[in-house]
Amino acid sequence: MSDNVEAELSLEEAAAFRVRCRAMLEEHAIAIAIEGPDPRSEKEIAANKIFQQKVAAAGLAGIIYPAEYGGAGLTRSHERIWREEYGKFPDMTAQLTISHGMCMPMLAEYGTHEQKSMFLADCIAARTVWCQMFSEPGAGSDVASLQTKATLDGDEWTINGQKVWTTLAHVCDYGIMIARTDPNQVKHRGISMFIVDMKAAGVDIRAINQIDGGRHFNEVFFHDVRIPKSWQIGPMNEGWRLATAMLMYERVAIGTGSKSGVSTPTYKYLAGEATRRGIIGDPVVRQALMRLYTEETAKSLVAMRTRAELKSGKTPGPGGSLGKLHTAVIAKLARALTLSIVGPAGVAWEEGAGDRDKHAKSVLRSFSATIAGGTDEIQKNIIGDRVLGLPRDIATDIDVPFKDLKVGTQKSAT
Repeated sequence: MSDNVEAELSLEEAAAFRVRCRAMLEEHAIAIAIEGPDPRSEKEIAANKIFQQKVAAAGLAGIIYPAEYGGAGLTRSHERIWREEYGKFPDMTAQLTISHGMCMPMLAEYGTHEQKSMFLADCIAARTVWCQMFSEPGAGSDVASLQTKATLDGDEWTINGQKVWTTLAHVCDYGIMIARTDPNQVKHRGISMFIVDMKAAGVDIRAINQIDGGRHFNEVFFHDVRIPKSWQIGPMNEGWRLATAMLMYERVAIGTGSKSGVSTPTYKYLAGEATRRGIIGDPVVRQALMRLYTEETAKSLVAMRTRAELKSGKTPGPGGSLGKLHTAVIAKLARALTLSIVGPAGVAWEEGAGDRDKHAKSVLRSFSATIAGGTDEIQKNIIGDRVLGLPRDIATDIDVPFKDLKVGTQKSAT
């Protein structure tokens, strides 16, 4: 990232940059209108890419990333202004959260010069889109139990295994994954991180059908997939450390979003619905709305603090789990409040009901907020252990080689 991360702007410089950002957004951030169903989010991500490429053309993409790698080469003060202005407009890049909030910073911080030169500019401008591949059928919250293998064969790695719950894999060009490279080491060691071409021979992507009609999650199978040796990220067998760093970026991306400042979008929407339906005066509804408003405000303040802590330009710390946990709490509050405000429309609708099905879909999707990016229980463990300094849970497999563990489909040797 840019070396100028600590530089402060003069009032005149800040005002001029703010005007520049606002002008670009007023012209191009005019909301995304999707006609007809979009179960695989293909139309939305296509619109996101078009907008991001306009941002890049305006010299406002990848603000803190060096110009050498396709960024704007500006400071975090510039980025803060961009986020503040972006927060006043419709979110035009929601489907790029993984690509820009997780994969891009990992490449920037841990990638080699060759990797950054090859991939970063296209990622920043959304000419390519990236996904993350960690979870497996036998390795969800305990990702370190993964069984996908990477074997070095001359100048190439051969990958075999399976990943699951991979968001947008079907429309991504590349992915960052972790695979086991040494089963003789303990499970948190012997893992390495790689870049994978999602269109390479042997990559089999299969949609997961969701109950709300969506199909943007996927299973990804690897059958003798070959990638260049140079596509390994970071040191051999240090993949768990890098995966932990990427999860920190993920929680910051989920917990802080792409905007800055105090934002209460869910409260505003549901307060509007309550007003439209004539129940805004109900004291129970008003109390629930104010609790939601308070939680969204608290999340915004935590997000602002988390972003401020990123001034060093390094991997965020465990505090990102606070924002992630806030997101899950807000989803739970919004689910209950939506059902109380819209009634039966929160669980069922008729064909041709227009946008009325969005209430039911938002209720269904709210459950994933407590799982995606790490379950609430995982976040609480991280906060207790690494933020509050509480004693860790007892673990019995710390010193046992992975090959001797009974995890997933693997049976221990004993």
